[in-house]
Amino acid sequence: MHLSMKPSIGRSALLVFLLLLPALTVHGRQTVRLTLTGQVTDAETGVPLSGAHVFIASSMLGTTSDGNGAYTLTDVPLGAHRLYVSMLGFEDDFLDILLRDNTDQQFDFELQPSVLEIGEIVVEAERDRRWKRRLERFTREFIGETPNAEQTVILNPEVLDFEEARGTFKAHASAPLLIENRALGYRIQYFMSDFESTPGRVRYDGEGLYEELDAADAEEAALWETRRREAFIGSFRHFMLALIAGRSEAQGFQTYSRPSAGSKRGDAFSAASTIANQRFPVKPETLLSEGQTDGEYILDFDGHLEIIFMGEQEDPAYLDWSLRPERSNPRFQTSWTFLDHGPAIVDYKGDTLDPYAVVFMGYWAFERVADDPPREYRPGNASPR
Repeated sequence: MHLSMKPSIGRSALLVFLLLLPALTVHGRQTVRLTLTGQVTDAETGVPLSGAHVFIASSMLGTTSDGNGAYTLTDVPLGAHRLYVSMLGFEDDFLDILLRDNTDQQFDFELQPSVLEIGEIVVEAERDRRWKRRLERFTREFIGETPNAEQTVILNPEVLDFEEARGTFKAHASAPLLIENRALGYRIQYFMSDFESTPGRVRYDGEGLYEELDAADAEEAALWETRRREAFIGSFRHFMLALIAGRSEAQGFQTYSRPSAGSKRGDAFSAASTIANQRFPVKPETLLSEGQTDGEYILDFDGHLEIIFMGEQEDPAYLDWSLRPERSNPRFQTSWTFLDHGPAIVDYKGDTLDPYAVVFMGYWAFERVADDPPREYRPGNASPR
């Protein structure tokens, strides 16, 4: 595999990217906001459930149901969303929705009761050394191993329980994880439904509800904004917005098709393969086609897509994470992706209708919860909304 070893293009070019970013997000549909309403009930008894969390996944838009189980969620933009509902003592539920026109919508949920064993988990958290070692592993693989991860903590680890057998490591949470990200300035309620780690692969399923932390002063607020901007630049959402605007190359992204995939964690391609060094340029305009309505697109490509972001080099921590200590010099950030279920529907905000339709490897897999701002964040906005 060949990657350019040219020096980083530096701050001036990154500044150009930032100045161009507002052009990536200008779309008439952005000004349209809807209200979602509905009722949350017990699936077995039909009794309304008060206090259920109802929110747009990975965003700052959330509410709770009232005494009648009713909820109202306002200021929801058009496009693809995962509407998520969670309540202690019940199984979580969600709907993947695609809001296409200026019409308020109603979505009702019937939650199935679940059995929780919180007391047993708390005891293990207090006195089991093995549990603590497993917590350290879970934190590395879930929160991440980036510089931002060093300032991100799980505030209620006692809700976690772990199991390990035959090379498979699993984690379960009896309540939402409360995560404080002091690097980006967010508090996150993460509703985790699944976590599984096997050699070479980590898979987790769940949704986060974001809340901004209060900065101690203007200096800290400015630092948070800088780090949020850095987390956004070069991300999958940045890439998708650039594709939609027809400016992916101007924004520093290069795209290639790769013929084979291997098993190394940090590199999608096996060095033992006779075609490992082969790659073929892909024209960005071939990756997206028009969807069913205005502001809707279809992402489609064959095999593995390689994306190189020329605006920033790898963090040195990536070399350790990717098990490549022999490569001491960082390269430009390189990621690989493939479509798990065929063509994916993407809205004008760069969000996929199915949040798990696109699988990441390389740098995008390295950056995890600690490096993920809420989905509505855009650099330069006065508010993340």
